Amino acid sequence: MTDAIGFIGLGVMGEPICRNLLRKSGRKLLAFDLAVEPLARIAADGAVAANSVADVVGGGDVTFLCLPSAKHVLSAFEGGILPAVRRGQIVVDLGTSEVGMTREFARQLAEKGALWIDAPIARTRQAAQDGTLSVMVGATSAQFSQVEPLIRHFATDVTLCGGTGAGQITKILNNMVLFETVNALAEAVAVAKRSGVEPKLLLETLSKGSADSFALRNHGMKAIVPNEYPLRAFSTEYAMKDLTYALELGRQTGVNMRGAALIRTIFEEAIEGGMGDAYFPVIARLLEPGK
Repeated sequence: MTDAIGFIGLGVMGEPICRNLLRKSGRKLLAFDLAVEPLARIAADGAVAANSVADVVGGGDVTFLCLPSAKHVLSAFEGGILPAVRRGQIVVDLGTSEVGMTREFARQLAEKGALWIDAPIARTRQAAQDGTLSVMVGATSAQFSQVEPLIRHFATDVTLCGGTGAGQITKILNNMVLFETVNALAEAVAVAKRSGVEPKLLLETLSKGSADSFALRNHGMKAIVPNEYPLRAFSTEYAMKDLTYALELGRQTGVNMRGAALIRTIFEEAIEGGMGDAYFPVIARLLEPGK
């Protein structure tokens, strides 16, 4: 083993996570991304810029993935990870992926004597920069002990949720609850506007009572109230992807998830209205006059 860390995926969340690992771990870090700019920035900070996914996996003992969707993870897995992985190596997936796919990846790596650990991240871009993310891990206790010290370089809350796939299940349900809460906030703000109550005042007041939530203080106050939905954020398209995973879990477990099904309809309407690339609280615009 080399004691080096690998990192694949330097997007909005991945780049600051990688930077925290680089600065705090004291270990050599190999990084890769298809985009030139973030790779150059992280190399300027002291990382080694790799030429491919396989180069990253081949050069370290633990490799982190922070990719935007399951199709990107599948491409990295088939195109570089599986061919290059060696016995004793660990691959940690920080993204949100379908549970069945996660367990299949773990099975295939186990056949080669390697580990696939699901450890999806939660919280904001600012939390990624500050190193205060929440991470939900699917692994055995022994596997968890191998990666927890590294994860704590970019997270303050690290929870072992159960075996392989449990981290994904927990994160998927986290996002489902978030989406439904954001929709409730959007509806409350829309009614307040039309009833003569100032939206900022409404949410500040709700934050002092039983309606307070992370979603209210972040998605409500920072996006819905100022009507700001940046493109380089957690988009409606990506939210729809995670919601689809939640609905599939509901189907598999026999739970009729009517609230989640309603949010799917709302997301579909937003995407059809050209808001698929915008930060997902943009669903609030569907409630504006004339919509």
